[in-house]
Amino acid sequence: MEVDLELYRHEVRVSSQPLVRLSAIDLNPDHPRRTFLFLHGYAGNALQWEYQLKDFSLSNRLIALDLRGHGLSDKPQGSYSMDILQDDIKQTLNLLDVQQKIILIGHSFGAAIAAQFATKHPELVDKLILIAATGEHKLNLLYRFALNLPLGVLRIVELFTRSWLSAPPHVLKPWYHNTLSPWIGWSTYRDIPVPTLVVRGYRDTLFSRKQFEEVARAIPNAEEANVGASGHMVMLERRKAVNRAIERFLESERGTWRVERSDSEDKTRSDLINRRPWLVNYDTGVPYTISIPNIPLQRLLRSAVRRFPLQKAIDYEGKSLSYRRLNQEANRCANALKAFGINKGDRVLLLLPNIPQWVIAFFGILKAGGVAVLTLPTSPHQELIRQIENCGAKVIITLPHFKDLAYHAVTHSDVSHVMFTSPIAYLPVHKKLAVRLSRQKRDQLIIRVPQEEWAHPFQRTLYTQRRRSPEFDADPSDLAAIIYTGGTTAVPKGVMLTHRNLIANALQTRHWMADAVEGKERLLCVLPFSHSYGLTTALNVPISLGATLILKAQFDIEDTLKTIKRKSPTIFPGVPMMYVNLSNYPGVRRYGIQSIRACISGAAPLPVEVQESFEKLTRGRLVEGYGLTESSPVTHANPLIGRRKIGSIGIPVPSTEAKVVDLIRGRKEVPVGQIGELAVKGPQVMAGYWQDEKATKSVITRDGWLLTGDVAQMDEDGYFRIVARKADMWYPTKPGEPAFPRDVEEVLYEIPQITEAAVVAITRKPIAFIIAPKDRPSSDSIIAYCKRRLPPELVPRLVIFVDEFPRTFIGKVLRRELAKHYERYHDESIEA
Repeated sequence: MEVDLELYRHEVRVSSQPLVRLSAIDLNPDHPRRTFLFLHGYAGNALQWEYQLKDFSLSNRLIALDLRGHGLSDKPQGSYSMDILQDDIKQTLNLLDVQQKIILIGHSFGAAIAAQFATKHPELVDKLILIAATGEHKLNLLYRFALNLPLGVLRIVELFTRSWLSAPPHVLKPWYHNTLSPWIGWSTYRDIPVPTLVVRGYRDTLFSRKQFEEVARAIPNAEEANVGASGHMVMLERRKAVNRAIERFLESERGTWRVERSDSEDKTRSDLINRRPWLVNYDTGVPYTISIPNIPLQRLLRSAVRRFPLQKAIDYEGKSLSYRRLNQEANRCANALKAFGINKGDRVLLLLPNIPQWVIAFFGILKAGGVAVLTLPTSPHQELIRQIENCGAKVIITLPHFKDLAYHAVTHSDVSHVMFTSPIAYLPVHKKLAVRLSRQKRDQLIIRVPQEEWAHPFQRTLYTQRRRSPEFDADPSDLAAIIYTGGTTAVPKGVMLTHRNLIANALQTRHWMADAVEGKERLLCVLPFSHSYGLTTALNVPISLGATLILKAQFDIEDTLKTIKRKSPTIFPGVPMMYVNLSNYPGVRRYGIQSIRACISGAAPLPVEVQESFEKLTRGRLVEGYGLTESSPVTHANPLIGRRKIGSIGIPVPSTEAKVVDLIRGRKEVPVGQIGELAVKGPQVMAGYWQDEKATKSVITRDGWLLTGDVAQMDEDGYFRIVARKADMWYPTKPGEPAFPRDVEEVLYEIPQITEAAVVAITRKPIAFIIAPKDRPSSDSIIAYCKRRLPPELVPRLVIFVDEFPRTFIGKVLRRELAKHYERYHDESIEA
């Protein structure tokens, strides 16, 4: 799997006088097996180690430096002596808080620096690897002549050498004269006190072959690996051979080819197997832990722009935006928000469906330093007002449909600006024309901005702004989003998610799809981005992949199938309700649904019949996952390729721990197989609830475990199964065993005439809500059946027939609304 190394780059300040900041690529997963430090050679840069960084990153910490004066590091005037370079390395290890002894790897003159450092600081170096090393660095006559030219002349020559020299003339000259040319390393090599591997090729023409061959003989007990036909850039030209040589050198086992060797990733996993039994069930290529870059979330977009500038980022009803164009639009939005007075930490409410403006505005908010407040446009009017007041939003970005809400917000809250946009703004020309010719659609979709000082048309406002990003870069610990929970059991709370939370969960989910191809995938984005599941799986993950986002403003079965036929999406994150409706649609095979290779279903249980029928249609993989807004949201998923367990939510994703704790105190871990509350821990766990410290403390323990509120059990293989929401359980007798809606609902579903059932406990007595056809059974017959099948305390006290259940957008039953329905029903019964 590809890793965008630039996401892991940051600065290390090694000197104040003069100011010198080294650029370091630092991949640091949890529990790294080893720590590598890579040093490039004269005029090189850290990216020359790209293949080693990608191949060894699953289970090791990898640091690659742009040395002083090179690459993206500062390039001050100076002597660039060996002592200064040695001090830079020592400072870097301290500032990056490297705790382990390092595997030090150097190339060419970087090998000389590494050898010197290992000799001087053997307490910091575990093993040394020298690639294309020599004892003397005597450049050929042409290079020596060039380095003696005046700087003015060399600056002209630099115009033609920038593509292959990573340092300017004012660095190269003193580096050569003060450090490289005078260094004679034979005595240093003889004094190296740590195990050493020397790697070379036999076609290296930069220095004499005799000098290359002498290095291994000069170092006591050194191993040598001649990888064959390679020039000077051995680690680039023969990367697989070099990596195999490094692996053999680092492995402690000794034996012939008959002895099976375990790779480093398996070794690291075995160290944690007692605490994380699920690791053995990971698909090949899925790491047990990931390195989370120390960056703000908007850098994912910048990374995609750098790698795939002309790649189609958004496909909306036939109109597309490239990654470059998307980034420019987000920059304009950020500048507009700055003009409205948005500063670091200010909240901006996004109240839009899945249209291009949502993506533009979201990244625009982050680039301006703001916090995106996300809520579903389908939320009740009064709840939206409450959330606006609760979060203290200063700007709202929405549709003209919500102009009454905007009036109320401006007059009764901190909102000072509202940006209105229309769903047709980014449609193709012919579709815009069709809307304008249709009177009904024109009245609904064409924007009419209120003639108020606080009201602004989105597109017109953006195009008064510059395309360059404002000078702001958030800290990863800053808030990126406040997402209001679904409110299935209580009033929705604002979940605070940091940039690090969202970056972590995007990469955790992206790594779960180990065979996804950078720049090639097409994601069907029907899940609302304003829901945490949609935000991660349908927006942040595809952005990290450089994928195309096929946007749908709403889920319509026929329209979705037509889109699948036209656009051939390869990945489709969704909820069970969507897969059910698509699978059951007449003639579904005509729509080319087999283009879909992978789906992760979340937010609700996935019935096995749905899974099997959808996989048969697509020939792809549909697996069940689990998450909650408080964890950004993904924490568990079934493997896409390997072992799946029907009815389970799967196993924890990389860098995630999970356990089942007792239901009373929520602290003590229960034995395998026993029911308790699911607790999770990982970098995706929220910072807390917005302005609700008490609620935060009730769900996050002192040592960082999130109590999910879901009753679950874990089996011996580390697979988890959800039983019910803790808020839905009750105790029929005190003291006694807890009861769950499912205990009663499974019996109710045995009655053929019952289409759907939902049980709510009120005053420790179960009340059954039933959806049934016209020839439905009587309440008495249902209760009589339950008396035969259930213990007395679980028999429904009352049966209430309803036409439909109140639900969230993903189909979850809102049991608290059913409880209110019972209260109204009860009051009416008394009055009657």
